[in-house]
Amino acid sequence: MGPKSQPIEILLVEDNPADVRLTVEALREGKVLNNLHVAKDGIEALDFLHQRGDYQSAVRPDLILLDLNLLRLSGQEVLQQIKTDDSLMCIPVIVLTTSEAEEDILSSYGLHANCYICKPVGLEKFLEVVKTIEDFWLTIVTLPNA
Repeated sequence: MGPKSQPIEILLVEDNPADVRLTVEALREGKVLNNLHVAKDGIEALDFLHQRGDYQSAVRPDLILLDLNLLRLSGQEVLQQIKTDDSLMCIPVIVLTTSEAEEDILSSYGLHANCYICKPVGLEKFLEVVKTIEDFWLTIVTLPNA
């Protein structure tokens, strides 16, 4: 099965502007048509997902890329709220974070993260990781229809 004819809607929850730029660039160069939406913190992410405030016309994402180290509401708390909400729980969540702590890995999977990836430090490696996410999650995997 090939990629969808409609663009894949991706929500990136990331407070580091440099990582946002790199992710945008990597996905722009990719082979799968996508729309990337960015939430700068956990509260903004939940507002986007629940179409509240400035996000009343937000689309439902097909995939969420979630950093754990966020302001106002941690990535773990966002993950927990997504995976305990009947209307959101089927959206795949990829934790993409700098933390290599075993407790973060275990608690993320315990909260039903679909995947846990440690962000590499170097530019080339980071771009490679995002391209690998695209290759697997946007090309091979069949995402749930909302």
